[in-house]
Parts: sequence; C-alpha cells; structure tokens
Amino acid sequence: MALILGIDEAGRGPVIGPLVITGISIDEKDIDKLKRLGVKDSKLLSPRQREEMFDKIINAAKGYKTIIIQPEEIDSALKSESLNLNWLEAIKSAEIINFLKPEKAIVDCPSNNIPAYTNFLKKYLKNIKTELVVEHKADFKYAVVSAASIIAKVTRDNEIKEIQKKIKEPIGSGYPSDPVTVDFLKKNYDNYPEIFRKEWASWKNINKKKKQKSLKDF
Repeated sequence: MALILGIDEAGRGPVIGPLVITGISIDEKDIDKLKRLGVKDSKLLSPRQREEMFDKIINAAKGYKTIIIQPEEIDSALKSESLNLNWLEAIKSAEIINFLKPEKAIVDCPSNNIPAYTNFLKKYLKNIKTELVVEHKADFKYAVVSAASIIAKVTRDNEIKEIQKKIKEPIGSGYPSDPVTVDFLKKNYDNYPEIFRKEWASWKNINKKKKQKSLKDF
C-alpha cells in the first residue's frame, strides 16, 4: 500500500513570528482514519477543534515532520537574489519529502505558477520517482493535506503563545490586518528584533516613518 504525504504551511502572511511547514505521511488504506477524525482545512476549524485533533492526527499518521522557519531566515530569503518566499517553501517541502520518503506527495502550492513551483521543488528531491501532486487548495481537497494544515496551524499558534509569554503586552495574531498587532508594531518595531519580519512592507513602512520623524526632530 502506497505511503501518501500531505504538506501545508501556516503563518505565511504575518509580520510577527515564524512560518511553519508540516508534512504528514499515512498509508493510503488509513486515509479514512483522518476523515473519521473530521479533518478539514485548518481555517474551517476553531482553535479548540484543531488542538483536540493534534494528537489524534499524530497517532493516526505513519510519520510527520514540522519545520519552523524564523523571521531572520525569511528575511534572508527575501533579500537574496536567488530566493523568494515561494522558493524557500519549496526547499523546506523537499526536505520534508526527503525525510519521510513517500511514494506520493501532495503539496498545497503557495505560488500562482504551479508548473514553475513544481519544477523548482523537483530539483531538491532525492528520489525522482516520488509522484508529486502540486495544487492550489490541496488543504481543502485532500484529507492528508488538511491534517498537515492542522498540525502546522497549532504549532504556529503555540509559537505565538511563547512569544506572547516573553513579551508582557498584547501582540495579537501577528498578522498586519490585526489592529492589536499594528499597535504593537508601531510601539515596538525596533525592539525584539528576532520576532519581526523586517522585509515585510508593514515593518518597513513604520521603520521609515519613525526615521523620518526623528530626522525632523533633529
């Protein structure tokens, strides 16, 4: 029976905290176990539902691997001439595929250009016989990718909770659309350098405004 792998990420858009990529592998015959757990795209589940499913998914899976990419590594990829966020995700996804060694890997594609993303990902695979399925909304279509999306999301949420514990004021969800995050960013853009993605427009804009303001004061 074929070993199937699903890969998805959480935290692609936030200005605070890491990007998390997870792969879940499962025997094809056991995919119904995931469906019975009620797995679906993590965005369609409440935080509590995701947390309740976390251990159940791990127990049902044949194997799993999670990679946590910190803001500094994301910024480096965006500054690089040869990388961008999509390529960084592809490299990490290949790392997961190489580690879990499935016959088939289903990847939720972050890029608009699926053929280009697929070709880039293939370059980093050790086993060229691995069947690759790279699609948009794979987390919605395939239970094994939904399961990976849940593990990634819970892991990312826990990372944000850890950051929140260290910082004694509200940081919000970390997304630039969150007013609490925006307020925190304005006050602390030059504090806690390790938590911010400094290549994000939201961080750059505030940094620029503050620098212009201090020049006027000078």
